[in-house]
Amino acid sequence: MMAEANAAQQGNALKASDNPRESAERLTRPLIRLANAWGISTSYIDQLGTYVEIRDEVLVTVLQALGVDASTDEAITTALEDRRKYEHELLAPPTIVKFLGTPKSVQLHVFGTDPRVTLILEDGSEFTGEFGELAFQAESDDVNVYTLSLNDSIPAGYHTLTFTDSKRTISCALLCAPARIPVPQAVQDQQRWGWMAQMYSVRSAGSWGVGDYGDLRMLASDAAAKSGADFMLINPIHASAPITPLEPSPYLPESRRFLNVTYIRPQDIPEFEKLDDADRATVRDLHDRVAANNTNPEPIDINAAWDAKRAALEIIFHQKRSAERETAFAEFRHAAGDDLRAFALWCVAFEVWGAPWEEGVDWFSTTNRDSPEIAQLEQDHADLYEFACWLQWIAAEQVSAAQQAAKDSGMALGLMQDMAVGVHTYGSDVWWSPERFAVGTVTVGCPPDFYNQQGQDWGQPPFDPNYMESTGYTVYRDMVHNMFAHAGAIRIDHVLGLFRLWWIPAGEGPRGGAYVRYNYEAMLAVLTLEASRVNGMVIGEDLGTVPKYVSRVLADHGVLGTIVEWFARIDDSPTAGDPYAMPSTYREYALASVTTHDLPPTAGYLQYEHVKLRERLHLLSEPVDAFMASAKAEQRAMLDVLIEGGWLNAEAAQDVPGHIEEIVEAMHAMLKDAPSLLLQAALVDGVGETRTQNQPGTSSEYPNWRMPLCDKHGKVVPTDEVFDSPRVMALSKIMNR
Repeated sequence: MMAEANAAQQGNALKASDNPRESAERLTRPLIRLANAWGISTSYIDQLGTYVEIRDEVLVTVLQALGVDASTDEAITTALEDRRKYEHELLAPPTIVKFLGTPKSVQLHVFGTDPRVTLILEDGSEFTGEFGELAFQAESDDVNVYTLSLNDSIPAGYHTLTFTDSKRTISCALLCAPARIPVPQAVQDQQRWGWMAQMYSVRSAGSWGVGDYGDLRMLASDAAAKSGADFMLINPIHASAPITPLEPSPYLPESRRFLNVTYIRPQDIPEFEKLDDADRATVRDLHDRVAANNTNPEPIDINAAWDAKRAALEIIFHQKRSAERETAFAEFRHAAGDDLRAFALWCVAFEVWGAPWEEGVDWFSTTNRDSPEIAQLEQDHADLYEFACWLQWIAAEQVSAAQQAAKDSGMALGLMQDMAVGVHTYGSDVWWSPERFAVGTVTVGCPPDFYNQQGQDWGQPPFDPNYMESTGYTVYRDMVHNMFAHAGAIRIDHVLGLFRLWWIPAGEGPRGGAYVRYNYEAMLAVLTLEASRVNGMVIGEDLGTVPKYVSRVLADHGVLGTIVEWFARIDDSPTAGDPYAMPSTYREYALASVTTHDLPPTAGYLQYEHVKLRERLHLLSEPVDAFMASAKAEQRAMLDVLIEGGWLNAEAAQDVPGHIEEIVEAMHAMLKDAPSLLLQAALVDGVGETRTQNQPGTSSEYPNWRMPLCDKHGKVVPTDEVFDSPRVMALSKIMNR
């Protein structure tokens, strides 16, 4: 079977218009049926409209990652029968989603007759009213099929449905959510705009070589008071490793449940003021060791910064806390529960036994949450354990203070936090709860697209959709809830991950993956519930290889999509040089911007920084002359639409290098004519920076996520001077029109 199928797949990429779907013959093959039964897409349409079939070897490995043996014809036959039996006998789905105002029917497979159903609400009480109608549908061999139609009397929340038939009793999660995230009144009243900032890049005299939560508080306050901005989108601030060397990418965290403590500002901790003279002098000396880096325009030394700062934090940690502060710390630990214990113990193991990815370090694979060694570790290193918990408490306080300062200064939304796609393979989430992930044989990435012609492998283990489904998406609920505790809006990087993720088998490379489907309704229910409870907003990054239905579904539920001017061509053409769409055609339910963090700042893009960098790093899959030609055609098309719309005069377009600032401002003026609910400008565009913050497809080849904020002359722009910059204020004036 495998040899015949592989021979048939030698030419498995066709234009969608020629062959838009899989053939009936292919769909009847047992391996294809098995893959689809387990939520694996056996074909897809890429960004260029090309129809691609997934190779058998890839499907077998992805099924293996889901716990399904498809290594032989016999194994496939057995797995198909097991799946058929499971679906036939399934009393009720483990997770049920009900959107208020939308009909919802659940199919039940019942042994015997007269199944019983009870509803336990989120607060633990039993719902005593009529919440649905149970109706017999048909007999199916040894089971009776019923439907339960749920009504709108159920309040929004995370509830539990209990089903009983003649042989079993099961409990299922019921996510009952508003159908849409309400648009906050401030955004209904008028279009709002904000800044995108790489927080670590903006530093002040009080920083430790890296932008921190103290800088964020000042930056957000000044952005509101001086520029009139209503939100600030920042890089992900998920948790990192406890000691150096640190992973530079904020999109490869050790845990998405907790915060990045390397961004703490030690001087802002209340106990700092209570230090005796000797300890305070030591902290100041530690700061002085790295303070000179605050004005260094070269890539940020994140490791030197954390080594000095961590030593200072240890001193402050040991300063006696007031009874009130001690109570607040205890309450934080209680609320964070077992998740905090898991993360703190991972930090202790990391520090005592070594980084889990280092050669000869095996604790990650030889211990788990039930190991006696871990209990002993907690006992032997109680101080380190408490220190890890304390750092999370302090980080939560300082991020909350930044959000409060943003709101107090007049921002409608305040901080917009960015949610990374996943976590590090050796992170705390994977170590403590490996059952949540498909670990070992696959990683997450994306096929070739605008960002990277070779595709991307992010090196992260994907969530196991079957675990998510069986546990009522509790992990996702906790993560979203905790992000909204410190933000007015959440941006979801690669929002396609709510619908499907590109799983890449080890050794296949980014092109050799397959999409695995997820229950997007369940995660959208979590988002609508959590956002509506705090009057927040959710933005999904739906760029790249994203089917059109995804953006429609997001909008239907009040989740904004993403529009980037450089990608907004007529009919969504992927071809550089094709004409750009007028901003009046942009989606209303969107966050629209000129650029994104995966492109150079606009001043750099206009000077072909992306072409030069990709050539230097050998990232091109075509001759550099061809890529440069497409870049020039793209720029010409952008200049044409700017001239056509009256945002730029033709003379400036004839001399791009001499009119960079004017063109950048024209692109933002064009943005202002979009109907999108939210607009965004980038701080790098405000100050005239040209250097790329992140080059997709690279790791050590380029200093990603370490570029300090500099102006067009390469001079560092300090936090307290950002919104005194004439160039920043000129861009602000355009955004406030």
